Amino acid sequence: MKRSIRVRFTCLFFSVIALVVMTALCMNNFGLERFYKQQKVKDLQNAYTAINRVVMEKGSDSERLTEILNHYSSQLNITIAVMDSANSSVICTSERGTDSLFRHIQKYLFNSVYREQATELLDTDNYRIISAYDEHTDSTNIECIGYCGDNQTILLMSTPVANLKESVRLSNLFLGYVGIFAMLLGVFLVFFMTRQITKPIQRLAALSQRMGELDFNERYVGKYEDEIGVLGNNMNFMAGKLEETIEELKKANAELQEDIRRKEEIDEMRKAFIANVSHELKTPIALIQGYAEGLNDGLCEDPESRKYYLDVIIDEAERMNRLVQQLLLLSRLESGNQPLESETFDLGELIRGIAGNTKLMAEEKQAEVVLSLPQDDAGKPLPISVTADEFKIEEVLTNYISNAAHHVNEGGTIRISAEGSGDRVRIHVFNTGSRIPEEDLPHIWDKFYKVDKAHSRAYGGSGIGLSIVKAIMDAHGMPYGVSSTEEGVDFWFELPSEKT
Repeated sequence: MKRSIRVRFTCLFFSVIALVVMTALCMNNFGLERFYKQQKVKDLQNAYTAINRVVMEKGSDSERLTEILNHYSSQLNITIAVMDSANSSVICTSERGTDSLFRHIQKYLFNSVYREQATELLDTDNYRIISAYDEHTDSTNIECIGYCGDNQTILLMSTPVANLKESVRLSNLFLGYVGIFAMLLGVFLVFFMTRQITKPIQRLAALSQRMGELDFNERYVGKYEDEIGVLGNNMNFMAGKLEETIEELKKANAELQEDIRRKEEIDEMRKAFIANVSHELKTPIALIQGYAEGLNDGLCEDPESRKYYLDVIIDEAERMNRLVQQLLLLSRLESGNQPLESETFDLGELIRGIAGNTKLMAEEKQAEVVLSLPQDDAGKPLPISVTADEFKIEEVLTNYISNAAHHVNEGGTIRISAEGSGDRVRIHVFNTGSRIPEEDLPHIWDKFYKVDKAHSRAYGGSGIGLSIVKAIMDAHGMPYGVSSTEEGVDFWFELPSEKT
């Protein structure tokens, strides 16, 4: 069963106050009268001791004795009579007079009925203390009768006993009213004051629940540096640490998932690579094997047929050698084992040289190669100074231009242009012809990827050239790309230029 701390504090306070009030009432009823009589007996004993000491030291007629009698009479409401039997002198503090006190003594000494009705409280060799009823005053008195000094001085002391039963009743009634008021006021104050304790605890409970739901944005805010405040600050610290730890775990998990994904991709790429290499090498190996077996079997006796067979074997061997060289180059580039050797050179001269070597391939398709490079007013080519690895940039241009020559349409155009933009120069290699489908554009840089899904050997491409371009440009940290339009395909790349 759930019980609020606030209610429990209130019930506890109510119980404590009720227990205190009940204890006080019981003590009042059963202990007050006894305590009162014991205190009165003690007062009479102290008075007797003081009076006896003065009588023995200074006599019964000294002023000091009168001072002591007046003191006990006024302070403790004790009526005292002292009679010296030697000289018949009497000192009395009571308004009843000496005769009345001595009659009271005589009644006690010679009236056996009176003595039987009296209650003896203390009996010593020199004095006796009793509790007796006084019919003249209609009250009960506690009295002390004894001798002082050399037993010639008689001492009588009397003090009235108040009506304790009535006093106890009134005291209990007053105490009951006070107790009820104290309980009501205390319950009211405790019920509302404990809100200062329970409210922060409720906030901490809500905070712990949010933490259990992995929500660490909530924080405890308190204005007191007490135990609850320390607990709240510790929970804030714990929430911050848990949030950091969980974020780190999430990050580590994301990295692990990414590593797993990359591993799976690498496995798929490895499988595809093996399949593609096997596919690329299968045909030339089969051709070399077939033509070699034909030569061995003497199928071509005439020199012309034998030369044809040998040319096919040489071409296919060159194809395999070129494929292996490209794979080795790509591997070195991707692994970083092929460091860049940057230098400043004329990119325009390099483009013109490669374009010249491609004209024969373009002429086979009756295509035109157009150079759009910077020139002066006299039509003389201007240098295009760039800083890069010239050998690797030559590989990029060769792949771009040979790719354009293979895919240009009959009677089409291959356009090679350069344009400056700030501290960079962008080279475009455009060829008219069939466009590249949009879904193939992101994949043309992948190894062995071909838009021709049948992996046709029509122009002898291996599908590695653009992967080499990607590796070279990534090593330079420069942008590159391709765009496909209705007129054709445009490949481009950028290099840092040197102002001349």
